[in-house]
Amino acid sequence: MCQPTNETSLLATAMQQALQSAEENLHTGDGGPFGACIVRNGEVIVTAHNTVLRDKDATCHAEINSIRAASRLLARYDLSDCVIYSTTEPCPMCFSAIHWAGISHIIYGTCIQDVQKLGFNELPISNQQMNQLGQAGMRIQADFLRPACEALLQKWAVCEHRHAY
Repeated sequence: MCQPTNETSLLATAMQQALQSAEENLHTGDGGPFGACIVRNGEVIVTAHNTVLRDKDATCHAEINSIRAASRLLARYDLSDCVIYSTTEPCPMCFSAIHWAGISHIIYGTCIQDVQKLGFNELPISNQQMNQLGQAGMRIQADFLRPACEALLQKWAVCEHRHAY
């Protein structure tokens, strides 16, 4: 019987924390069903969710909020020794912020098309396309814990506070 490696366990823990943050957000109405987690040297350093509606700021996506928090915590903008986990594929704005922060590895659950179906105004440009066009050289791992991330979107779809933007 195979035992999960420490890396596999970390992957699951980080994404679970992103999912938990996003799920807590379903009850607040702060923003959409999105969570992100940044890991450095095998340790979760920040977890954030989307706060677009609460902050009345279109840039307050989970990935941006987590980058801001990690940069404050580490007192630097260079997060090249970090990995970001996102419940949904980062939008082009978030992908760019991840690139500018120097994060070289993105791991996400659901894809842009999944949230477009829910009414979110996403540009249909995948992380793979942006990575290729920009020659960013990021490692991108899609569909990680996808069933759990899809379940999060389904919960949001029937949530009283839902508002797509």
